[in-house]
Amino acid sequence: MTPAAVSLRDLVRLRAERPEAVAEAAARRKRRPLLRTDDIASDRARPPHPGRLMIIAADHPARGALAVGDRALAMANRFELLERLRLALSRPGVDGVLASADVLDDLLLLGALEDKVVMGSMNRGGLAGAAFELDDRFTGHRPDDLVRHGFDAGKLLLRIDHDDPGSLDTLHTAARTIDAMAAHRLPVFVEPFLCRRVDGRLRNDLGATAVATSIAIASGLAGTSAYTWLKVPVTEHPDDMAQVMETSTLPAVLLGGEVGDDLDGAYGKWREALRLPTVRGLVVGRSLLYPVDGDVAGAVDTAVSLL
Repeated sequence: MTPAAVSLRDLVRLRAERPEAVAEAAARRKRRPLLRTDDIASDRARPPHPGRLMIIAADHPARGALAVGDRALAMANRFELLERLRLALSRPGVDGVLASADVLDDLLLLGALEDKVVMGSMNRGGLAGAAFELDDRFTGHRPDDLVRHGFDAGKLLLRIDHDDPGSLDTLHTAARTIDAMAAHRLPVFVEPFLCRRVDGRLRNDLGATAVATSIAIASGLAGTSAYTWLKVPVTEHPDDMAQVMETSTLPAVLLGGEVGDDLDGAYGKWREALRLPTVRGLVVGRSLLYPVDGDVAGAVDTAVSLL
């Protein structure tokens, strides 16, 4: 299908002159199942990693998180981000993308979401570094938005600080959102953390006890867990992952997180965790889109090979 915008310049023109083109592109988009397995129609080629997911994450800018390593504004150039995303999505074995509405609208117009899993980022209100960072309100996609655009899943961030009474509001809102997603039979990927303030800055606790506890809390939210997936970090000590992932039977994907310059070390951690029975894939963003050596295709291909 010919994309609505054939260039980034054309994208800007379309946004100004024909905003309805976004909805039109969403209606035309070729969709696919969340998971491709060996049970799919015989006339389609066997998926490269049946029953697993490789998702590129690009929802960081909507929370004001623009840094990659020591590059404070690495993700601030939207044109460069889109080019990196288009390249990543074009690589064999990449199933789809997680992003906020503005990024997904751009990718729709550029025709980059055909036959891809499209996952909308739902709560982006907890701006990075803000005093209200834990008040992570649902300022992004609503369940009805995902249905209207024909998207395939949603994702929500669930950060809990035992010293912050506001975390109860976060839990309640997350639970009701999971209920709403289940009513639409849409998968929702819940990214849970226990966290705390250290010298005024929010820190996620990646210890085994904290990660297991966050998984237990997230798994028990809402009136049904039928459509709930988990999006979990590798623990501080990777050898703890096997025990931690026994906390829930819900399917899970690994998040990339901050890997710094040691992408090879991250590959090793992901490889081991991907062998666990509930772990069904990867959702990785900055470390693949902005690798230290600049080779986006190479970084993505290596991540796909781990599946």
